[in-house]
Amino acid sequence: MEEQFKQAPSSLIKVVLFGPESTGKTTLSQQLARHYNTVWAPEYAREYLQNKWNEERKTCEPKDLLPIAAGQMALENKLAAKATDLLICDTDLLETKVYSEAYYLGHCDPVLEKHALENRYDLYFLTYIDVPWEADDLRDKPGERQEMFTYFKDTLEKYKRPYVLLKGDKKTRLATAVAHIDALLSKS
Repeated sequence: MEEQFKQAPSSLIKVVLFGPESTGKTTLSQQLARHYNTVWAPEYAREYLQNKWNEERKTCEPKDLLPIAAGQMALENKLAAKATDLLICDTDLLETKVYSEAYYLGHCDPVLEKHALENRYDLYFLTYIDVPWEADDLRDKPGERQEMFTYFKDTLEKYKRPYVLLKGDKKTRLATAVAHIDALLSKS
């Protein structure tokens, strides 16, 4: 059962957009994929939870987290097979772990936690909260952006994940991310 939460073996460079909701992760993922002529792994939770909302008018519950994690890894592994030298990930299981702990009083399913900590990426781009909040059916913490950002940053530091903080407008963020990815690609 746990195989569904593991990364497939790969020699790709993998980067993750990581941070609170409505901080530009998806936009930047798409921009980076276009820039590098590669694919990007979208956030599976958005599709899963939007479908749940549309059908049941219910938000995320703890029982949804393992199916979300399995769906995310299936998507990432499928798209990794189509990528060139680089895979852009709009999220990862560590982000799912952060949301689990933030929403469910510090709880994270042990299977999710295990794989969130085992799966590896070359670099995280931590997106700052200096972009305007955009409401949708799923976003629900506009007043807690700073607290959520701090939680994401603390998580990267706690687990010693390599990261770069992205601030500023779309052009500035893209240029910063490209410079760091180019450096990774030049070493591979």
